Amino acid sequence: MGDTSYTGSQIQVLEGLEAVRKRPSMYIGSTCERGLHHLVHEIVDNSVDEALAGHADRIDVTILADGGIKVVDNGRGIPVDIVASEGRPALEVVLTVLHAGGKFGGGGYAVSGGLHGVGMSVVNALSTRVEAEVRYGGHRWSQEYEKGVPTAPLKQHEETSETGTSLTFWADGDIFETTEYSFETLSRRFQEMAFLNKGLTIKLTDERDSAKATAGADTDQPSDDTDAHARTVSYHYEGGLVDFVKYLNSRKGEVVHETVIDIEAEDKDRLLSLEVAMQWNS
Repeated sequence: MGDTSYTGSQIQVLEGLEAVRKRPSMYIGSTCERGLHHLVHEIVDNSVDEALAGHADRIDVTILADGGIKVVDNGRGIPVDIVASEGRPALEVVLTVLHAGGKFGGGGYAVSGGLHGVGMSVVNALSTRVEAEVRYGGHRWSQEYEKGVPTAPLKQHEETSETGTSLTFWADGDIFETTEYSFETLSRRFQEMAFLNKGLTIKLTDERDSAKATAGADTDQPSDDTDAHARTVSYHYEGGLVDFVKYLNSRKGEVVHETVIDIEAEDKDRLLSLEVAMQWNS
């Protein structure tokens, strides 16, 4: 019979993002195609949170020719000042520490859709390389990472009056079963997000050689800037849920009433908001 002794020497403590790389499915559900796309959703969700808080109105997502993903928003930009408890810039803390973010206190976000401080650090941990760039505090800043570890200190660049965040990552092929993104999967998700966030523009561009110069998965709003080298679709809905209901019913039977019933309510004291849109069809 083999040695079945169980001692303290067998206890392993995984530090930092090491636990994420060791057990990725605990954080993103799987390492198949669904988990791969979840990485994109997490970064985009952070940008959507900026839109929900009233600080952004545009998100650009690009599938790069080499298979990387780049997400750019015009929000406030991730802060770069030093986090006192960590002694490091906020950008680095958000990208390297689990459960670090602005969604826990009362003033960061009124509403949010991401993993509450887990998303960006998990994406960083599960990528071979990450390039972070923020426009914040009157300057452009950048920092690069490899498998969740900073390769150099945060760098300050030229002055700029713009604000926003740009994050580019390359998923680790040693962790994921595939690193091939589906344009259709991302397009459908982004269209739904645009419906649910009225006034927000989400643009998806595919620069891969395999991309075809066609509209997105849904052709009701094809972009005008599609060319022979990139497949692009852009979504923007001023009507929000009303436009969503009209879109859903356009694929069904004749509507019973032309006007979409729309109800909106908000309680700022309790940070509650409600929007309902409905229309019957035969």
